[in-house]
Amino acid sequence: MKYIVGIGGVTNGGKTTLTNSLLKVLPNCCVIHQDDFFKPQDQIAVGEDGFKQWDVLESLDMEAMLSTIKAWESNPQKFAHAHGVNVQLDTSDTHILILEGFLLYNYKPLVDLYSRRYFLAVPYEECKWRRSTRSYEVPDPPGLFDGHVWPMYQKYKQELEANGVEVVYLDGMKSRKELFHQVLEDIHNSLLNRS
Repeated sequence: MKYIVGIGGVTNGGKTTLTNSLLKVLPNCCVIHQDDFFKPQDQIAVGEDGFKQWDVLESLDMEAMLSTIKAWESNPQKFAHAHGVNVQLDTSDTHILILEGFLLYNYKPLVDLYSRRYFLAVPYEECKWRRSTRSYEVPDPPGLFDGHVWPMYQKYKQELEANGVEVVYLDGMKSRKELFHQVLEDIHNSLLNRS
């Protein structure tokens, strides 16, 4: 059985932390990080807001991401081996792929691939504080969060809701442990219901 999990949501909402925790305990589990598909910096447009448009779908090579997902779908064992994942043969031939990123549910070719979609959300002030404590390869210029990052998050969240994309909302203010156990239990139950 092939099972694709989306861990999406707001920047600095805890997506990577949750993904890494799940990766450690789920059998035959691979991960694809959407951040690995950013286009080169010289291909990122400057918007009307005066900022490089990193937080828009066009900043990502989504066709390459989709191609990578299709490679997993066609042969999850080969994909796992190529990515250093030890395949466990005693797990009912279940293979899990976690897709982690901030715009997972706004690219139409991906929407129907998911077995389960999670969306981490945190309030504006918390998100802004968390973002300010991170260091990025391309540092945030002053005003980026309020002038671009948060407005794009709101835009794309409204878009996925308007398109009727069903997600399980997760409260990113919960402890890492709570979120991990909530999602792990949900995935286990979903897998049991499919077998």
